[in-house]
Amino acid sequence: MNYQEVLSAARGNIGPVCKACPVCNGKACGSQIPGPGSRNAQAVLNWEAWQRVRLNMDTLCAGDSVDMSFAFAGKTFKIPVFAGPVGAMKMHYGEKYTDIEYNNVLVPGCAKAGIAAMTGDGVNGNMMVAASTVIKANNGMGIPTCKPWYKDTVAERMELVKASGSFAVAMDVDGAGLPFLKHCTPPAGPKSVEELKAIIDDAGIPFIVKGVMTVKGALKAVEAGAYAIVVSNHGGRVLDDCMPTAEVLPQIAEAIKGKVKILVDGGIRSGADIFKAIALGADGVIIARPFVVAAYGAGEEGIKVLVDKLAGELEDAMLMCGARKLSEIDRSMVSKL
Repeated sequence: MNYQEVLSAARGNIGPVCKACPVCNGKACGSQIPGPGSRNAQAVLNWEAWQRVRLNMDTLCAGDSVDMSFAFAGKTFKIPVFAGPVGAMKMHYGEKYTDIEYNNVLVPGCAKAGIAAMTGDGVNGNMMVAASTVIKANNGMGIPTCKPWYKDTVAERMELVKASGSFAVAMDVDGAGLPFLKHCTPPAGPKSVEELKAIIDDAGIPFIVKGVMTVKGALKAVEAGAYAIVVSNHGGRVLDDCMPTAEVLPQIAEAIKGKVKILVDGGIRSGADIFKAIALGADGVIIARPFVVAAYGAGEEGIKVLVDKLAGELEDAMLMCGARKLSEIDRSMVSKL
């Protein structure tokens, strides 16, 4: 099965808002929420920002093979990609999967393909319970992602994470802008450095802070003890007029490179985009919506097809731009329009 066949199969299972487009750029779904869209077409801005970065070809280099392996939190992965956390599947993507059913496909599918999946969180605590269960069943090869709940709820979630045996955990602090969090009782929302540090200390495993969009925010995450940050605006779903992630990544990387691992998401859709992200300062990337489409199209097989596609594209970019391992990808290998 090839990627075009996966897309074709997905169109019969997904929707009505998601169209399983050949390029998942946010244009067809626009600002439709519920649905996979974003606020004021912010997802389109994320995607367009990566298109303004171009690769600099240089084939006068020794070697005819590349090493795309990615070390993170004591594990080594096939490529520097994690599948992003997605929730409310039936509301946004159609009737094929519940949140639990989706994670039960995504986690083992990614593990078998050589990467790891991040699982989502929601108002229904059973979602995190089920995510922790499937991660445990796959030898801890998954990253539970907790919303910025009130401290007692976070503590409950961390106990589930510990039981899962996961190699890392994340909190999408940018989720503070989601409507269903704004009026929770007890309250959920932004965290101070002190609050975040307490959560990280309690977790006891490498902690990823997702939703960092400024140098100031990145430095706060470092201060709180994060293992990694994700430069992310939540797919453009939480704040109007937010900067695209590709635009803020270089300055954040300049400020904290080497202090923590840097991941980035938002509109990354190809191996060339992965290459661009690393050249601009990221260590790896998170891709979410295309994994949804892949799963809706062909389950675990669809996930493998997508991972293989991304790996092939990244390999081509590295070979043609003179990088034989990820650490050799640098800013000189891309140009910004």
